[in-house]
Amino acid sequence: MTSAASSRSETEHAGIQLPQRNVEGKQSGGQGFFCVWHGLTFGRFLQFMAQRPRLHWQWSLKLASIAAGSVINSAEALIENLRFGRAIANTEITQPPVFILGHWRSGTTLLHNLMSLDPQFASPNMYQVLFPSHFLTTEKIVTRLTNWLVPKTRPMDNMPAAWSMPQEDELALMLLCGHSGYMMMAFQGDRSKYGHLFDVNDMSPQAQAEWKAALLFFIKKMTYKSRRAILLKSPTHTYRVSTLMEMFPNAKFVYIHRNPYEVYRSTLHLRRAVFTDNGLAPPNFEGYEADMAVTYEHCIRTYEQTKNLIPAGQLHEVRFEALEADPYGEMRNIYEGLNLSNWDTVAPAIRAQLPELARYRKNTFSMDEASKRRIYERLRWIFELYGYPSELPDEVPRTQLSAAG
Repeated sequence: MTSAASSRSETEHAGIQLPQRNVEGKQSGGQGFFCVWHGLTFGRFLQFMAQRPRLHWQWSLKLASIAAGSVINSAEALIENLRFGRAIANTEITQPPVFILGHWRSGTTLLHNLMSLDPQFASPNMYQVLFPSHFLTTEKIVTRLTNWLVPKTRPMDNMPAAWSMPQEDELALMLLCGHSGYMMMAFQGDRSKYGHLFDVNDMSPQAQAEWKAALLFFIKKMTYKSRRAILLKSPTHTYRVSTLMEMFPNAKFVYIHRNPYEVYRSTLHLRRAVFTDNGLAPPNFEGYEADMAVTYEHCIRTYEQTKNLIPAGQLHEVRFEALEADPYGEMRNIYEGLNLSNWDTVAPAIRAQLPELARYRKNTFSMDEASKRRIYERLRWIFELYGYPSELPDEVPRTQLSAAG
């Protein structure tokens, strides 16, 4: 069965109708020719290839461009280290970072974009996370020359895209040290290659040390550039509360959750998009729904088991549906809950965004009742944990049964 046929069969079996992409034999989708691996340095490229990612000869030109780009990245990284290495190493992180947590497609991007309006924070942008080894040296020049290459919207949804837009620091960590669950893009269908790379505590001692060094380096570099508090958003950090608290005891966290049906079907679509755009072989969708479900449950369980490590006043939880309905009011609640300063400054900027947010149109997905029942039976504990209805005619939440008894 071809990859495209496999993906059609699986989504048909799932009863979930996703926006369709013609992926058979296709090397890229809405993202264009370039992919995340173009940010590798030469040393990291060799390490990456030594892990034997999925390759296909039709992707030879892309692979060659990644290899050539890695040599350039290494040269630019060397120049940057000579110019700024000592200054970055000596930079102190005097203001605690703020981490936005939540499973993929739970609204972390919307929340990130809104919090990034606050000038007291600095968030890494797309260029900085894709070229973490040399953005201090190259960003101004390269972004001016290549703005036309960046799609106007992200391939997995309709959110705006640009070099300057806030982006996940997880991409930078993956490129800097290679220890990231996002390695799934290169090892599609082989969880043994990436399943242990979400939670830092599941990594080897050496990998843990390298991951911590990469995060500290990146935050120091961002701090050196901006002299502001660093605001980071990566769903993968939802697994890492214990590690982040160890590294940054005064850090603050915002956790967002969303209706599991929406998360489930939107994450399936996300995986289809990133597997197509960032793979080096035909995308492999076989088993991707089961893998996503395992990742989803692991993410929520890990967060719920570790959030008690965050001291009072350093964590605020928000419901996506509430943020979408009243972004201004929910943002004010976040600032009050975390005792963040600067609300009077950021409030007008958020108000100015409200018309654009009202015009935004999310991807639409459909799901039949049988699929809802299957998903609800597996994820019932998440539905009940966050108070989302089953939407099934004959289901009564356990909380209601307990109350009735």
